[in-house]
Amino acid sequence: MKLIDVHKELNTEDKCLDYLEQMRWPKGLCCIKCGVEGHVTKFRTNETSRKRFSKKLGKVVEVKVPSRRLYECKDCGCQFSATTGTIFNDTHLPLRDWLIAVALFMEAKKSLSANQLKRHLGINYRSAWYLAHRIREAMQDGPFQLTGEVEADETYVGPKVIRKGKPYPKRTEKDVVLGMVERGGRLRLLPVADAKRRTLQPALEMNISPDVSMIYTDEHPIYEWGLKDKFSGRHQTINHTRTYAIGKVYTNTIENAFSLFKRSLIGSFHHVSIKHLGRYCNEFSYRFNRRDYQEEMFHETVRNLIKGKALPYKKLTASAKSDF
Repeated sequence: MKLIDVHKELNTEDKCLDYLEQMRWPKGLCCIKCGVEGHVTKFRTNETSRKRFSKKLGKVVEVKVPSRRLYECKDCGCQFSATTGTIFNDTHLPLRDWLIAVALFMEAKKSLSANQLKRHLGINYRSAWYLAHRIREAMQDGPFQLTGEVEADETYVGPKVIRKGKPYPKRTEKDVVLGMVERGGRLRLLPVADAKRRTLQPALEMNISPDVSMIYTDEHPIYEWGLKDKFSGRHQTINHTRTYAIGKVYTNTIENAFSLFKRSLIGSFHHVSIKHLGRYCNEFSYRFNRRDYQEEMFHETVRNLIKGKALPYKKLTASAKSDF
């Protein structure tokens, strides 16, 4: 679903609830407690008002509580809504804003910063930042292994460091991202602790299928030693000091993916914390792997938001025990 379709088809709360209901229960309504299908009735609550203390005004004020659409199971008597038990439950943002934000993320080739999302939706920065990370949390491919012809390489992200008057980055002070891509297929970006064999070898063996036909890398000795155990005879290298391609031996596909990934980090975000780098890598890989299926990607992301676990703000902002 494109952004313009969201504005046309999901412009009211009831339409958004209808859409979430269809995504959550494609085969028909069922109770979230006992799982019985076909024994669920719909009803609406009356609009009421409650008295709440306003910190801003320093006094008790009357707040209107709008009517809600609820469901009730005839067997167990459980009452629930289309958002109960999902990431949308108890949200302070309208569902329309959530779906607009999802559509914006699906169409943003170089991703979307929290400041830009704040301006689009007219909300504060904290809400936009929290909303963006919850959407990124839903943009995950899950475990899979790359097959066919695969290119692998590592790249370094982070601020440039000038050392002894030489304007080149000191790699030990930058964050490492391992990239693997099928030619004409899927991409996997993975933050790793360092570019040593003990770190890269398990990551390569976990994400590349044992039945892969060929793996192409540069001549870094890490790959020669890290791939010889499980992929012996199916590894070819290219010397970038001499040429960038010899027939089918090249790493241009993964280099191009790295270039686009860095443009999003530099152009959209300017700075990314190592704590959240994995979420940005997942987002970029997720969008790259569905680059020809934008409308289906929207529906899939909403389903992931419905089925996914909540990401509390305290957990998102908590200090990480380790960088990776």
